[in-house]
Amino acid sequence: MNNKNLQLSALGLALVSGITLPGCKKSSESETNPVRPNILIIMADDLGYSDLGCYGGEIQTPNLDGLAEKGIRFTQFYNAARCCPSRASLLTGKYPHQAGMALNGQNLRMDAATIAEILGENGYQTGMTGKWHLSETRALPDQENQLRWLSNQDQGRDFAPIETYPSNRGFDEHYGVIWGVVNFFDPFSLVHNEKPITNVSDDFYLTDFINDKSVELIGKFCRNDRPFFLYVAHTAPHWPLHALPEDIKKYRGVYDKGWDKLREDRYKRLLEMGIFSNDNTQLPPNDSGVSWDDYPDKKWEVRHMEAHAAMVDRMDQGIGRIIRKLEETGQLDNTLIIFLSDNGASPERGYRPGFDRPEQKRNGDKIQYIINRNDTIRPGSQDTWGYLGLHWAGAINSPFRYWKMQSYEGGICTPFIVHWPAGLKGKENTINHGVGHVIDILPTCLELAGAKYPSQINGFETTHPAGKSLLPLIRKEIAATSDTLFWEHEGGRAFRTGEWKITALTNGPWELFNLANDRSETNNLAGKHPERMAEMVQKWTEFYEKINR
Repeated sequence: MNNKNLQLSALGLALVSGITLPGCKKSSESETNPVRPNILIIMADDLGYSDLGCYGGEIQTPNLDGLAEKGIRFTQFYNAARCCPSRASLLTGKYPHQAGMALNGQNLRMDAATIAEILGENGYQTGMTGKWHLSETRALPDQENQLRWLSNQDQGRDFAPIETYPSNRGFDEHYGVIWGVVNFFDPFSLVHNEKPITNVSDDFYLTDFINDKSVELIGKFCRNDRPFFLYVAHTAPHWPLHALPEDIKKYRGVYDKGWDKLREDRYKRLLEMGIFSNDNTQLPPNDSGVSWDDYPDKKWEVRHMEAHAAMVDRMDQGIGRIIRKLEETGQLDNTLIIFLSDNGASPERGYRPGFDRPEQKRNGDKIQYIINRNDTIRPGSQDTWGYLGLHWAGAINSPFRYWKMQSYEGGICTPFIVHWPAGLKGKENTINHGVGHVIDILPTCLELAGAKYPSQINGFETTHPAGKSLLPLIRKEIAATSDTLFWEHEGGRAFRTGEWKITALTNGPWELFNLANDRSETNNLAGKHPERMAEMVQKWTEFYEKINR
């Protein structure tokens, strides 16, 4: 299909969907052939469901709040519970198991076509900044060598199989990290395409690097008349808690009243905003099971939340620069911007050096792991390695239960913002309660680009993606993109059919919830509806066996 036909195809799809594509203003384009939209996907890492201001949070996120004010916020949009699975599903439109990512640290299957591969074949420029984490990550046989490698003291090795890097999976340009956990001030596995970036400046900070390179790529893309696809994959606010002093300073004292008060305050704002209703969404207790009033090390804990907030704040600052670049280049109106998180907030804490956690900095100075309570150590600098922990994670996923890796709503439900001035007229500052999933992003991109899913990719035959276009959901013609949704990761699991959902903690017993009446999963109905429970468990089992063949 030639470029003209692709544009006409996109226009036809847009008119059918009730979305109008504006004409291209560049001289090389015909007045009668409108351009296809640019597509910008921004993914946060381990973001709490209610961290953003537009989702009830107190963290200063004016740029993302601005996108929400002029766009759509979704309340029932799902990820795949953890980093690698969610990123694989986003890029391929498939469940993680179908894309080779049932577990973290594997290679994305070569027969699972990515958005970048397909759009690149259909006339789009493609770029990525940030965290890949879809290549096999193996430790070196010797532990000491591994720790030196992680500290950037032993360079010259490939970080993973080169053929699996983003630049070999459809992205014309990639600036970012191949592994998933890195030092924000001197990251391991930092590359430009296939080439390692072996040295960074003294004032390097990864979140700024990701946003600045995104701005740079937009400028490059806008030098010609082809649309672009840009995937901005942040590492913030994933641990380690590395933040800049000026950002941490903004949050001194903000969290002194603790996680119980924070959870309640966010819940109240979510109700005021109309994102949830107390008719069907009650605030359950924090699943950490620890009361702030009874906790002895308050000062130590507060510092962790201050650093987390600073990391989110800094990410939003850079997203503001990306938005301004789109405005300056005249691309904002016809750029579809999607923002989401790969999973809920992380409860993780206690990991010591090893595998993907360095023991020291590049210069040989030891890193202090903030695991045991110590009021003299403040998380934030490169000298430290801190974790948010389950108490705060349980609070910032308000109003949901649990967190990353688990398939309760706190682990799998993400804030989801869609912004597109040219295509969403009349839908500004609206809330959509429809059900969607990260597998739906690829089909949406293909529909807007007028592109078809290929029968072959990288020399392999493909199978059709599991997701469906979000456009009917955006138009509120349907209540959900799929009749059923499936989750499984390291024993945590769930299955949703309509308003009913079964879910279980890692290797725990199944529970049954009616989400229409109980969005925050506070009332287990397994005992009242054993037949429905058994039927859904059987469907989950059949689905799991099918996609693991």
